[in-house]
Amino acid sequence: MRPTLILAAVVALGGMTVSVQAEEAAAAEAAAPAEVAPALPAISVTEVALMPLSDRIIASGLIAAVEEVQVAPLIEGQPLDSLLVDVGDMVTEGQVLAVLSRTTLDLQKTEAVASLASAKSAIAQAEAQLVEAESSAAEAARVASRTAKLREQGTTAQAQLDTANANSVSANARVTVARQGLESARAQLALAEARLENVELSLSRTEVKAPVAGKIVARNAKIGAIATAAGQPMFVITRDAALELRADVSEADLLRLAPGQKARLRAIGMADALQGTVRLVEPTIDPVTRLGRARIQVDQSGELRTGMFVEAEILAAERDTLAVPVSAIGSTSEGSAVMRVKDGVVERVQVTTGIRDGGMVEITSGLSAGDQVVFKAGAFVRAGDRINPVPAAKGTN
Repeated sequence: MRPTLILAAVVALGGMTVSVQAEEAAAAEAAAPAEVAPALPAISVTEVALMPLSDRIIASGLIAAVEEVQVAPLIEGQPLDSLLVDVGDMVTEGQVLAVLSRTTLDLQKTEAVASLASAKSAIAQAEAQLVEAESSAAEAARVASRTAKLREQGTTAQAQLDTANANSVSANARVTVARQGLESARAQLALAEARLENVELSLSRTEVKAPVAGKIVARNAKIGAIATAAGQPMFVITRDAALELRADVSEADLLRLAPGQKARLRAIGMADALQGTVRLVEPTIDPVTRLGRARIQVDQSGELRTGMFVEAEILAAERDTLAVPVSAIGSTSEGSAVMRVKDGVVERVQVTTGIRDGGMVEITSGLSAGDQVVFKAGAFVRAGDRINPVPAAKGTN
C-alpha cells in the first residue's frame, strides 16, 4: 500500500474518534440531573361566594288554645233541663248550648204582669182623684173670692170669710196630696214594668248561648244540676278553634324572634309539616330554666289537639350573603378568623360571622366575594406560607 493512502486513512480515523467523543460528552451532559425547584404543598381552598342562607331556630312545646272562653249560666238556682252540644262540637256565636227550667220564672212573670195591671189601675184612680181635688180647689177659691168682696161691702161676717179661706187652703192641700198620689202610682207602674222586664230577661237567659264561635273542648254541665256561676264553667270553648304552639326557646335564640316570622311544625304521627306564624314573644324568661316562650299560631290546625308535643323550625332570617364552609372558620384570641390565600401566599384575616345554615357560615365583614380561603382551618399552614392552592371538590365537608 502506498504511504499516501495510509496517511489519509489515519487522518480519517482520528476525525471519527473526535466526533464520537463529542457525542458521548453531549449525551453525558444531557443525562446529568438538572437543578430541581422545591415542591409547594397542595392545600384545598374554597372561594367566598354569595348564596342564600336561612337562620332557623329549633324549639318545642305543647299545643294550647289561643283563647279559651268559659261559659257560665247568667241566672242562678234553676235546674238544667237539656244539653244540646257535646265535647268536640263546632258552635256558632249565639247558638243555644243548654236550656234551664222555666217553671219558676213563668210564675214570676205571671205575678209581674198582675202587678203591672194593678199599677196601671192605681194610676187611673190617682188621676181621677187629682181631677176631683183640682175641681174642689177651684170652687173653694171662687167662694173665698166672693166672700171677700161681700165682706168689703159689709154684707157678710168676718167669720164666714175666714171659713171660706180655710176651705180654699184645705182644697189646695188635697190637690197636692192627689198629685203626690199620682206620682207614687206612676212609680209603682215603673217598678212593675222593671220587674216584668227582669223576669223576661231571666227567661231569655234560661237558654245558655255560646258567646263566641268555636269548638267545645270541655263540658261540665249535667242534666238536673242546679245552675250556678260558682265552681267550674258549664262549657269551655276554643274561640274560632284556633290553636297555638307555646314553644320554649333558649335565652340566646329568643332575642332573634319577632312576631310575624314563619315556622314549620311537626308532631309525632303526622306525615306533613304544618305552617305557623309567631304571634307573640313573651317578655319574660324563666329564672330557673333560662328559657323564654314564643307563641306560634297554627295556620291550619289539622289533626292537632290541645296538649300535643310539637317541634317547630322558625325562620328567623333569610337573605343572600357571602358565605364560607364552617370548616374554614378558626378561632383566635381576637375572635373568628380564616386563612386567606392571595397569589399563593397564606395570610390570616379576622372575620365577623352571622347566620349558620347547614355547613355554611355567613361572613358579614373581613372578606370579599371571590376571595380564596383555606378549606380546613386546621390545616398545617401559617401566615406567610407559600402553597399550591387546589380548589376543594363541591359537596366536601
